[in-house]
Amino acid sequence: MDFASRMAEEKIQQAIRDGEFDNLPGKGKKQELEDLSAVPEDMRTSYLMMKNSGYLPEEIRLQKELVSLQEMLDLAKNPEQKEGYRKRLSEKEIQLRMLVEKKNLNKNSGFRKYSGKITKRFGI
Repeated sequence: MDFASRMAEEKIQQAIRDGEFDNLPGKGKKQELEDLSAVPEDMRTSYLMMKNSGYLPEEIRLQKELVSLQEMLDLAKNPEQKEGYRKRLSEKEIQLRMLVEKKNLNKNSGFRKYSGKITKRFGI
């Protein structure tokens, strides 16, 4: 163990002795750990940073909008509203296709492999 690790461990042990961890929120409760097994190991840190900051890649944001528009279309009663949602839905689908083509994502095996898993992680 190097010097920095020993110092950190010593400070942690001192904090435990001083009771600094006794009243932390969530104490005694089961911790919900996020399963990152679907995200490649070298991308996990950046994935968590993006997720925690609320960042969504453009293609994921568009997919999320498509889901919302489809739900609104399904719930709409007014024919004019339905037509408006259909038009917006069509526009967003075209935007997504153009973005995927522009970024050559449809040819990227990594994108194809992980896009569905990442989409699920973002709750889309």
